Amino acid sequence: ELGIRIPRPLGHGPSRFIPEKETIQVGKEDATMHTLFAESFATLGRLDNVTLVMVFHPQYLESFLKTQHYLLQMDGPLPLHYRHYIGIMAAARHQCSYLVNLHVNDFLHVGGDPKWLNGLENAPQKLQNLGELNKMLAHRPWLITKEHIEQLLKTEENSWSLAELIHAVVLLTHYHSLASFTFGCGISPEIDCEGGHTFRPPSVSNYCICDVTNGYHGVDEIHASPAGSIPVSSTESVCEVEALMEKMKQLQECRDEEEASQEEMATRFEREKRESMLVCSSEDEESAATRDVSRHFEDTSYGYKDFSRHGMHVPTFRVQDYSWEDHGYSLVNRLYPDVGQLLDEKFHIAYNLTYNTMAMHKDVDTSMLRRAIWNYIHCMFGIRYDDYDYGEINQLLDRSFKVYIKTVVCTPEKTTKRMYDSFWRQFEHSEKVHVNLLLVEARMQAELLYALRAITRYMT
Repeated sequence: ELGIRIPRPLGHGPSRFIPEKETIQVGKEDATMHTLFAESFATLGRLDNVTLVMVFHPQYLESFLKTQHYLLQMDGPLPLHYRHYIGIMAAARHQCSYLVNLHVNDFLHVGGDPKWLNGLENAPQKLQNLGELNKMLAHRPWLITKEHIEQLLKTEENSWSLAELIHAVVLLTHYHSLASFTFGCGISPEIDCEGGHTFRPPSVSNYCICDVTNGYHGVDEIHASPAGSIPVSSTESVCEVEALMEKMKQLQECRDEEEASQEEMATRFEREKRESMLVCSSEDEESAATRDVSRHFEDTSYGYKDFSRHGMHVPTFRVQDYSWEDHGYSLVNRLYPDVGQLLDEKFHIAYNLTYNTMAMHKDVDTSMLRRAIWNYIHCMFGIRYDDYDYGEINQLLDRSFKVYIKTVVCTPEKTTKRMYDSFWRQFEHSEKVHVNLLLVEARMQAELLYALRAITRYMT
């Protein structure tokens, strides 16, 4: 009657990949989840879709919210508006308009200059200088050297202090990996953000041009219908779970009987590293960054490239020489107190999280599978654990799963519902969200290791 257009949600539920009825409904949550929802609302001023999907795993969500709150709002080396602007820069690198939109609002809310949002060239030179590190961390972290660190710390009037740089690096890696989670779980735009609402009844096809800029690539992906997925009989799916459990059992028996030599282990790592380069997104079309998001970063053509392409040889990063536990943790904690502790807890929760179930099976030890996923991601980044037999990865992770992992970790903006549906077809959605938590944390740790190693080399 007043002539006010009322927005209505464009999507159904917090995720385009998970049917709304299978997500946790607000109002039907248990006491633990209710507390987390209240915390999230108090911190963010909203109950966002990331929280509504992550709450499948309350223990992890609690650690995640605590870390994010500390990075964005508690005392730290960087002013608040810088923190949100760095979040925008990092999310934009993966064309993640979901996170960019949220942080644009937060940036303005804490008094950020709206002019900076017209493009990175309008931000202070100090933030512009961070562009190169943002780009490399997001797409090719193995190329970061102590010279890149030196450039940031030594440019006269726009120089970064070590503490500020550590804060910035943690924020960049946090938002690169959160973009992976956003695309990997098909997080829908918030109702108050572009692409999250419509002012008219949905059209016949339920498809709107604004969806394209928000990661919807076609009508079949708007509706989370099984039609977009690879048809499979339930018997075949059940066999898939049984086969995976049988392989885990056999590998355990082989481990108990014999251990491969160090030479053989090194060979298996190199073989897996080479094979990981042959795995590519099955829908490897170029995604064009929209002007709306691409204005927040430079060099839009720079993207992920496997590290040994075009005759480039990147030396293997041996965890024995530089690890999070022995080196990275203490460096972060020294220069940005308490953050090392918060990150360490988050890594541990994601890596060790288990309900001892696999699809319909109970009392299953999933540690071998979790380790294979984590080490496969680090292997894609050229990081090697001397005590791990990389032959196990091929046994436990099939090709469609590897395609999904590599896409979500390296080029998350190309993740599709078809990829999500095509792996672990008999597993619960909560288990697939758990996979995404492993991807997020393994990716974040890999990026951090390269950046922190370069900072340590600069300091020594």
